[in-house]
Amino acid sequence: LHKRYEMSLFRTNYCMREICALADSFFVCLDIVRTHNTISMIRKAKIAAAAAAAATTSSTIVTSSSSLSVILVSSLFHSPLFVHSFPTTTTSSGRRSQSSIPTFSPPSFSSSLPFFHNNNNHFKTVRNMSSASSQDATVNVAANIDFVIESMKDAISKREGDEDVRLVAVSKTKPVELLMEAYEAGQRAFGENYAQELLSKAATLPSDIRWHFIGPLQSNKAAALVKGVGLEKLACIETVSTIKLANKLNRAVATLHEDMDDEEEKKRLGIYLQVNTSGEESKSGVTPDEVSNLAVEISTNCPQLQILGLMTIGAPGDFTCFDSLVSCRTDVANALGLESEKSLELSMGMSGDFEEAIARGSTSVRVGSTIFGARDYSNLKK
Repeated sequence: LHKRYEMSLFRTNYCMREICALADSFFVCLDIVRTHNTISMIRKAKIAAAAAAAATTSSTIVTSSSSLSVILVSSLFHSPLFVHSFPTTTTSSGRRSQSSIPTFSPPSFSSSLPFFHNNNNHFKTVRNMSSASSQDATVNVAANIDFVIESMKDAISKREGDEDVRLVAVSKTKPVELLMEAYEAGQRAFGENYAQELLSKAATLPSDIRWHFIGPLQSNKAAALVKGVGLEKLACIETVSTIKLANKLNRAVATLHEDMDDEEEKKRLGIYLQVNTSGEESKSGVTPDEVSNLAVEISTNCPQLQILGLMTIGAPGDFTCFDSLVSCRTDVANALGLESEKSLELSMGMSGDFEEAIARGSTSVRVGSTIFGARDYSNLKK
């Protein structure tokens, strides 16, 4: 029961972070129409949100032209839904005098709206609403990693087979201080989406970190990434979906090998073939029907690359995307003449669905915000 309590508590904590991000957008919109009534409503929203967040593990803010409603849901014990409405001058319990409301200074739209999450030491988080991913927010990275690992173990125990599952901590936009907290907790595999950010972090952080590049990679940046990070640190590129990019990476590795005298030092670069299993135009990747041909072409023409497995993002909530990638692995293994399809890894599953991905065969999950908190994309250099 204690374990289930912690799991439920963590999920509600994650929901709160998403709610905070939505609330940020809400306040930006209100900034355009500053009026006396609007400021008054925001003050009441702050009061309601602070009181609600302190008293419950989950909250959602709902707005209308005449009132602000705070919907409080107890996700731990499946309690009924309670709705507390706060119109401009009254509450659901009747008229409330100004003196009975806790004192808050009049809010400016740059001021912070703190949400105080459950006071459990594992998940204690104080959010600053002035930025959806404020670097001032405190996140217990080590405890979050422990929770994710326990969740992974639980998911693995329920599926067939004995394949291990790797945790890749997705650290894009996060400061090196948070990455070091994860490192000190034993995490060694990290995922980055932007070439310049990966180059900077790889040069700063410990050399035994194994970096997974998991974002779109322009072919003209391939050589700089491979050379800058190096084959010892760069575990793999998980987003190869064209022969053009594969050729660029192959030449970059070959160039590195030219400066090496010891043949044993001439390692190949690991890659994953990214598959667009959802069919969405917004998603990158080769189609399931074309992935086998791409695998054969790369295997034939790019000797400096090693196909480690397949990767997909998939559509949110559509778990058939995971099943599609499993089928693609079988096709690719047959096309390459591999003795076992299990020699190819499956990189699928993120913060919101990694447990389901493991249940469906994932051998590598990419978890970011569940470990490090919401992201801040301001001043990001790609």
